[in-house]
Amino acid sequence: MKEYESYDRNPMYSYLVLLVLASAIGFKGWQTLFNNFAVDTVGLAPFHVGLIQSVKEIPGFLTFFSVYILLIVAEHRFASFSIVLLGIGDLLAGFFPSFGGLLMTTLIVSTGFHYFQTGNQSLTLQYFKGDRVPLVLSRLNRYTALGNILVGLFILAVSGFVSINRIFFIIGIVVIAIGLYSFTRKPVDETLPPQRKKLVLRKKYWLFYVLNFLSGARRQIFVVFSVFLLVQKYHFSVAYVTALFITNNVITYLLSPAVGRAVAKYGERRMMTIEYTGLFFVFLGYALVENQIFATAMYLVDNLFFSFAISINSFFRKQADPQDIAPSMSVGFTINHITAVILPVVGGALWMVNWRIPFLTSAFLSLGSLYFARKVRT
Repeated sequence: MKEYESYDRNPMYSYLVLLVLASAIGFKGWQTLFNNFAVDTVGLAPFHVGLIQSVKEIPGFLTFFSVYILLIVAEHRFASFSIVLLGIGDLLAGFFPSFGGLLMTTLIVSTGFHYFQTGNQSLTLQYFKGDRVPLVLSRLNRYTALGNILVGLFILAVSGFVSINRIFFIIGIVVIAIGLYSFTRKPVDETLPPQRKKLVLRKKYWLFYVLNFLSGARRQIFVVFSVFLLVQKYHFSVAYVTALFITNNVITYLLSPAVGRAVAKYGERRMMTIEYTGLFFVFLGYALVENQIFATAMYLVDNLFFSFAISINSFFRKQADPQDIAPSMSVGFTINHITAVILPVVGGALWMVNWRIPFLTSAFLSLGSLYFARKVRT
């Protein structure tokens, strides 16, 4: 591997920054509009929203196929193609205001997003090592937040006079353009060890697998039901939800570098302990306190703790064989989405029994994560 004076001089860093921005604009733009589009335009019930969210996670569950795609496509090209696919899904979303149409475009958006995330994490861990890993991961999180802020401000500015359908279309065009431009870049380092082009499951990575499994289950409840709580139970508007997203991402943008430095200084185990303890109380708060302002505050704190999730990949990089990174990221993503495929639709059904159940479940999952986080070696 070529050594650079600082990580931001590595061509792969600027390449990933570009694609991370596109991914954030495409996915967060879609996510910001989805609940209001599904509830207000399409008129879906909680069960149907949960079913679509379960379908959304199927590509994440199938990311292990990327190992075989890399037999014929360079990994950085595959990442670019995934961004283009994400943009196509955005562009088409507003043209199909029905349950079936939303199901189809969600699948396209999700395929592009999840396959890019696999490539993004793999390339990051291949091209950076040591204490630079949490720093780079946190910086990329910062650019993700910046992309989220930009698309949120755009939606907030035009939502009063531009239809959701057209906003989807504009976002899709921007993302496709960035994805196509990235095809003209070649940031590769030919001296890196070649990645194994087959699935890798190793006993020594068991803790990485378990932490991913629990993280996927817990995160899906947050992604699906926290925003749905704000829209359905508290009747927040598109403008309010968008403003909340923007606030979230301003906090992430400002604090992500500090989180990266903290992981590098204090270690992954300590940061995971703080994260999972905090999330336990956040999800209890969702379930036990019925108040608009409190729910808003919990959503902001919830998002902040998820910035700590870089600890899992930073921990993995320290123990991984260099040739195992790409296939292990694919396996990790698949494990992360095993429960994610099932939980949204099950959670949607449980919501109809009692809306508190999904949040109480996530609180106990946070305790499970805390138990295994304490097994991370310092």
